[in-house]
Amino acid sequence: MTTPDNPVTGHFHGVGLGPGDPELITLKAARLISSADVIAYHAGVGKSSNARRIAAGLFPDGVIEEQLTYPVTTGTTDHPGGYVGALADFYESSAARLAAHLDAGRDVVLLAEGDPLFYGSYMYLHDRLGERYPTEIVPGVPAFAAAAAITASPLVRQTDVLTVLPGTLPEAELARRLADTDGAVIMKLGRTFPAVRRALAAAGRLEHALYVERASMPEERWLPVADVDPDSVPYFSIIVVNGDSLHGPRSRDTAGAASPAPARRTSAEPVGRPGSDPATPSEPAELLVVGLGPGPAHWLTPEAEAVLGEVDHLVGYAPYVARVPQREGLTRHASGNTVELDRARLALDLARSGERVAVVSGGDAGVFGMATAVLEAAEDPAYAGVPVRVVPGISALQAVAARAGAPVGGDFAVMSLSDRLKPWEVIEQRLRAVSEADLALAVYNPASRARPDQIGLAQKVLLEHRSAETVVVVGRDVGRAEESLTVTTLGALDPASIDMKCLLLVGASGTRVDARGRVWTPRWVR
Repeated sequence: MTTPDNPVTGHFHGVGLGPGDPELITLKAARLISSADVIAYHAGVGKSSNARRIAAGLFPDGVIEEQLTYPVTTGTTDHPGGYVGALADFYESSAARLAAHLDAGRDVVLLAEGDPLFYGSYMYLHDRLGERYPTEIVPGVPAFAAAAAITASPLVRQTDVLTVLPGTLPEAELARRLADTDGAVIMKLGRTFPAVRRALAAAGRLEHALYVERASMPEERWLPVADVDPDSVPYFSIIVVNGDSLHGPRSRDTAGAASPAPARRTSAEPVGRPGSDPATPSEPAELLVVGLGPGPAHWLTPEAEAVLGEVDHLVGYAPYVARVPQREGLTRHASGNTVELDRARLALDLARSGERVAVVSGGDAGVFGMATAVLEAAEDPAYAGVPVRVVPGISALQAVAARAGAPVGGDFAVMSLSDRLKPWEVIEQRLRAVSEADLALAVYNPASRARPDQIGLAQKVLLEHRSAETVVVVGRDVGRAEESLTVTTLGALDPASIDMKCLLLVGASGTRVDARGRVWTPRWVR
């Protein structure tokens, strides 16, 4: 940065050092370190800097060193802003220290273990200095790349997906993500290790998970996660789970001998109950179609919770599958939002082969959910022997109505505004019929990015037969942290405020709002 009062400033460099072996420092990083005016590095309280140890052999004579010592790394702090506040103040003061050198025209190199922008502290100083001074970032070999090399574990091949996860994630979330990926890297271990190990077991990935400690350093070691003493795990440790553990050629055990890896099953492959003879067809199993409710775990019915705890396969739209906790022995089959029949056929194929399968839907599976798609696909004679059972759930309609009071206490109708499976002309015809019949109306799928205007069109159709003062309830994300409930009128409804997260309840002529704001529709009609 150049100003009239300060025409020349130093350059700020974020330099990645790699995982620990000085020989893994790039040529560019080495050049910048050896010519720096100021070298800065982080260190823990009462500890020496690992970054300095890696790069010390490159420090030029007379270089100015700035050790940035964290005020706290884990545990508690008496800072009024807590842990986050303590670190924010630390980064501000560290940035000020480095800015003083830059303003004096000195080039500053900030050392970063691994890569500067991968779970590193450099980025927080970059946020504060990157736009004020000429800045360059030099990438480094990330620690997980060194860990994979040490164990000779190919993380991913071809179209595999690699997921990098912090061990600080909630255990259930970590297990879900491990089950839904091909290769995985888990960082930030230490005290999180016991929960991480349980998550690996729940996801069925423990057997092929490898623990690597201090990758590329003289004291490096690696062994199966199952064999690790939880009390011995330092921060500088990583877990790698390669994609070959699910499919592909072969995996290696710690003795270096090749051992076959279990193959990931696809929907085209025959399946059977564990221990069954693959040459002998299994008896079809009952296919369960389960409503998960609108969102909160306490709105999942005991029956639904029980059957989800017994199945071996979970099939559904990805966000709904994600709501079911991962556990050992559960295989997840998540897919997009417009392939209902494909999902249903996959589930029926699995059940026909004797696998215990649940297809999941949000809300109630029978209300614009997967129950209809499953029964439609089940009409194929190939699935004649597969029994199907629908397990009910609390619908979004029930949740919004309960929050509002009792707006559907009398006769009511339920409609979806989506025209993906029926023409808009039919939707308009049914809206007019409901209005003429003076029924309260629950509206699902009121708007989306592809059809933002349909709620406005529906409003106009309803106003042909309903008063503008007709009560309307708009429930958004009901049952979740971002829940909101708005009571308005048909005339005052703003279509621009409605999206797919909303469910609308349009009252009948008798629907009213009492003095406490509760909406209810009388059971009687005069």
